[in-house]
Amino acid sequence: MPNHRPPRFGNFSGFFLITASTYEHKSYFNNVEKRTWLYNELQRELQNAQIPISGWVVLPNHYHLLVECNPLLSISLPLRSVHARSARELNRRDGVSGRKVWYLFSDRQIRNESHYYTTLNYLHYNPTKHGYVEKPLNWKCSSLHWYEKHFGIDWLRDLWQKYPVLDYGKGWD
Repeated sequence: MPNHRPPRFGNFSGFFLITASTYEHKSYFNNVEKRTWLYNELQRELQNAQIPISGWVVLPNHYHLLVECNPLLSISLPLRSVHARSARELNRRDGVSGRKVWYLFSDRQIRNESHYYTTLNYLHYNPTKHGYVEKPLNWKCSSLHWYEKHFGIDWLRDLWQKYPVLDYGKGWD
């Protein structure tokens, strides 16, 4: 099997970090409207598949989702549907046909509570890590605002202190 396409072992259940990048990391989602549209497509498709989203962030050339899958294999078809539909729509908007927009998605199983909350912090910090904004709260397309509204800024600060990101994602994001 080629190194760039490892097998998927879809019978695992639990929480997963799902990451999908655009083909050649091109910034197809380069404004808030496009990023919001993509998230709404993902949310609708995953809700129909009964896959809850615990955390999310959409950037210009990739997205991360923290989801609960039972089993992991259940997310494959909904993501393929969103990727196909969004590629067709972006190509239509840009007046091109057949352009490849997405590459494969990757998954990482969440091992424990610490890994879960570190992953959540990582999602919310991702736009800052990539230099899009100075502070995570300045990025509109993430679940951070939902957490702030429902749990408060003090809870988020405590979470950041208790579960720091450190080198999380180094080498793969």
